[in-house]
Amino acid sequence: MMRKMLVIVILAASAMLISAQDKTGYQLPPEAIVSLLDAPQTPSVNLSPDNQTMLLLFRPGLPSIADLSQPELRLAGVRFDPSTNGPSRGQGISRISSMKTDGTQAGDLKGLPSDASVGGVTWSRDNKWFAFTNTTDNTIELWVADAATMNARKIDEGLNGILRRNITWLPDGSLIYLRTLRNRGKAPEASTVPTGPSVQESAGVRGDSPTFQDLLQTVDDEKIFEYYATSELVRWDGMSAVSIGSKGMITDVSPSPDGKWFLVSITGKPFSYLVPYYYFPSRTEIWDLEGKMVRLMLETPLRESLPRGYDVVIPGPRGYSWRSDRPASLMWVEALDGGDYHAKEMKYHDQVFMLEAPFTGEPAPFIATEKRFQGITWGNDNLAILMEGLSKSRVRVTSTFSPASPQATLKKLWELNSDDRYNNPGFPMTVPNAWGRSVLLTTDKGRGLYLSGQGASPEGDRPFVDKYDLRTGKTTRLWRSEAPFYETVNEFIDPARGLLLTVRQSVSEVPNYFIRDLKKGTLKQVTKFENPYPQMAGVHKELVTYKRKDGIDLSFTLYLPAGYDRAKDGPLPTILWAYPREFNDPSMAGQVSGSPYTFTRISASSVLVYVTQGYAVLNDASFPIVGAEGKEPNDTFVEQLVANAEAAINKAVEMGVTDPERVAVSGHSYGAFMTAHLLSHSRLFAAGIARSGAYNRSLTPFGFQSERRSFWEDPELYLQMSPFTHATKVKDPLLLIHGMADDNQGTFPIQSERYYAALKGAGAVTRLVLLPHEAHGYSARESLLHMHWEYLRWLDKYVKNKK
Repeated sequence: MMRKMLVIVILAASAMLISAQDKTGYQLPPEAIVSLLDAPQTPSVNLSPDNQTMLLLFRPGLPSIADLSQPELRLAGVRFDPSTNGPSRGQGISRISSMKTDGTQAGDLKGLPSDASVGGVTWSRDNKWFAFTNTTDNTIELWVADAATMNARKIDEGLNGILRRNITWLPDGSLIYLRTLRNRGKAPEASTVPTGPSVQESAGVRGDSPTFQDLLQTVDDEKIFEYYATSELVRWDGMSAVSIGSKGMITDVSPSPDGKWFLVSITGKPFSYLVPYYYFPSRTEIWDLEGKMVRLMLETPLRESLPRGYDVVIPGPRGYSWRSDRPASLMWVEALDGGDYHAKEMKYHDQVFMLEAPFTGEPAPFIATEKRFQGITWGNDNLAILMEGLSKSRVRVTSTFSPASPQATLKKLWELNSDDRYNNPGFPMTVPNAWGRSVLLTTDKGRGLYLSGQGASPEGDRPFVDKYDLRTGKTTRLWRSEAPFYETVNEFIDPARGLLLTVRQSVSEVPNYFIRDLKKGTLKQVTKFENPYPQMAGVHKELVTYKRKDGIDLSFTLYLPAGYDRAKDGPLPTILWAYPREFNDPSMAGQVSGSPYTFTRISASSVLVYVTQGYAVLNDASFPIVGAEGKEPNDTFVEQLVANAEAAINKAVEMGVTDPERVAVSGHSYGAFMTAHLLSHSRLFAAGIARSGAYNRSLTPFGFQSERRSFWEDPELYLQMSPFTHATKVKDPLLLIHGMADDNQGTFPIQSERYYAALKGAGAVTRLVLLPHEAHGYSARESLLHMHWEYLRWLDKYVKNKK
């Protein structure tokens, strides 16, 4: 008898071991889910500067795992394909067509190869041409197309797309871009035999070092990175391509509005094994049109010790940019407080400087800000808008000023909390000027602005256009999106005639472009994109609001299967999908985000697909983490997570759509972190599914998400906020999924591997799925379909058919 029992125990144990590998290879979910992922993508739109022509950019289906398996180097924080000297991930455009914004003259681009992989589509300033790249198996080509005839031709190849991918038109009709060096020789190869150890050393200078991915590790890595990152700036004048300026590891090239000067950034040595290339030593230079350096603006040393804390910035010049309403005026900002806003009391903390062409004079102080400088929207010599704010208090201040006398004319328009969506007055609308740069769109001879915003409200977002009188501060509503549609403004294509180009959609109607005439009150459809998901017809969508037990307003969007009848079918197995967000004001934490009238666009990784399998989905449930009365949000992180979950489930149960015994929770990244915590600190859920999360906060010791404190400043907080610490508390099944090539800061695959080991050791029901070649977000068709197979298998076993 004992021997028989022993055999049974051994067989049972063997079954448990085999279950980890019970299905080899990629698996497929039900056909209903496969068809949703294989649905054709709606083309994106690229509008010409004069708002008269639309390019429709078509992309193929999901990339394959074979596409992701192509050679890839991961060096200095960059992932690239050594065969093309360009990005190793992402999906190109396969077809381009054009049409006028009145819906006429449609036609396809001619001359492209059948296997085109297009990117970087950009218009010339005169609207006659557009340029783009085409990536082949071994190079990146540069093409131009005649917008009138829609004929395209290749003009160069060998572009370098590693550190700067943009191609840029100049006002004279020429193009600039970065190209790999001609005759650069064979690429260095990593030696199979080490020449010595890899060494790092600190000189005792205190500073934080975040957990970056894909860093240099060896001397061979350094040589390989330098080889592929080195490029030359090239200018194509319509006839020929000429190299200009010095060669190097160029990270950015920004032409002045008049196209006569270039702001160039170049990175260099010594390299670092702790930080990505953008913290390496660098030079910021101004070149003339021939590539001659006329001024060295800034030399920065290697930065391995990075600032941490609220409103802390790196001392010295930062944020170089061109003034968009002048031919060649360079601006930047410097901290007056040494970089630490809270170190001492002072009126002004940031100073903006200006330097005019030909850049031989001294920089002139332009305007100072009491808070951290956050940008300027330029208009003309008499009008510009200044933004400043603070991250800790989340205050944002918007002011107008005259660039002719900036400090003396500064006038506050409004001050608000950046989390206060309900009271956000919108953002000033802009229009391209003669140089193609965005400047303020004014009205009433410069005495008014146009404002556009999301129009957040308790009923959901209702986008709007307002006219704002700069003299009186009075706002006049010109238009607002009305139910049962959700309509957003794309461009004010003709302010004089009151013509807006909008994107309009509803729960049942796919987003399409329309021309809205504000003066006549008419609406004309331009595009006629079709519904890619006819199989989702009849799915119920509803914005649901409710309260947390402490009175904070919350919401989720409820999705129910087509044909579901509450009275007849009863409560359903349910999936709650959420992502925690921090707030410092309880009144803003519960403000509704999104609209109940949007078309249900299903991303390839969305949990909405499970509505086809008989599940209710509580999508984007509000999970605010509020820090009030001087406390940090994370001081009560776990308690607030549980309270959020309880409130959502209670509301769904009250509505009669959810069976409280059959609810699963799921999330990605910080949502995965949330999922693990909820299974550690509550028994609200029948199961959980966590994707690409970080579970041991000691591995991100210098802060995470919005947490500014370090591990050594508050070790108890880090332990309490680490699901790894609480692995023995998990009593409900938890599925972990992670990309084996995760590139997100802090979410190394080892996070899931070690958490799974802890859960397994603690006796939890758990499963770990590692997806080959996938980064933080999953992209290959095989990976995504398998992920859904894993989801549904877990949900059906532990939620829908829970015993």
